[in-house]
Amino acid sequence: MLARVRFGNSLSAVASIVALGTCARLSGSCVAMAKSKFEYVRNFETDDACLPNCWVVVRVDGRSFHRFAEHHGFRKPNDDRALHLMNKCAQTVMQELKDIAIAYGQSDEYSFVFRKQSNWFKRRSSKFMTHVVSQFASSYVFYWKDYFEDQPLLYPPGFDGRVVLYPSDQNLKDYLSWRQADCHINNLYNTVFWSLVQKSGLTPVQAQKRLQGTLAGDKNEILFSEFNINYNNEPLIYRKGTVLVWQKVNQVIRKKIKIPQETDEKEVEVTRMKNIPASLHCDIIGQQFWDQYPEILTDDS
Repeated sequence: MLARVRFGNSLSAVASIVALGTCARLSGSCVAMAKSKFEYVRNFETDDACLPNCWVVVRVDGRSFHRFAEHHGFRKPNDDRALHLMNKCAQTVMQELKDIAIAYGQSDEYSFVFRKQSNWFKRRSSKFMTHVVSQFASSYVFYWKDYFEDQPLLYPPGFDGRVVLYPSDQNLKDYLSWRQADCHINNLYNTVFWSLVQKSGLTPVQAQKRLQGTLAGDKNEILFSEFNINYNNEPLIYRKGTVLVWQKVNQVIRKKIKIPQETDEKEVEVTRMKNIPASLHCDIIGQQFWDQYPEILTDDS
């Protein structure tokens, strides 16, 4: 069947409708999609399916977030508002994309781990990355006012993303350990650096020069001897970052029900089980965490 469309004063044949063509979902029904001579351009698309039987990790990073934090008055060395906003965004991503087994975040980054056997969007790398980054970025803007009540969003934040595949459970555990070790190293440095700037009156250049070549023990000594700060007593969210895992919780909701032989509906409380992404601030480098949450690696359904 030949479909003809009018453009101005001329008629142009634009598509052959094939009865056995590709089906598209439209208003709940299946209709044949048009094919045209231009469809050959699809051949230029790259096959970006992720390898099977691999953990798919999507890492989101804030773009130019040093400048963004400066312009929006982030507190140094850690801003609880910013950290909790990042966690809220990550929880939103997990609630939308159920194939995520675990997520880990610190500073301006978050890693989302999709299950080995996930066949979501035929395991296309571009779909994994774009869905996670777009959901995260839109959530950051959407929830901003809930965490920065007195600070307007001056301009849209930017986030980039990457996809990395890890074939073994140990590879995945080592990746997450690497990110948590990075959290510790950066936070220890920033805690000492900003103590020198804010409490000792050093300039950023002087503080940087003071810390040049120092080891972890040296930084801990500076914190304790000069500022009476025991780094081990700093909040876990600063030192360990945030781990998001699925947990079943009882949720109480109110709903209206119809009582027989009564005209008015009655509101009652109903308890139901719900799976939610819960935040933890704990060590994930050691084996204890994985022993406590074995379903992360085994429940690959």
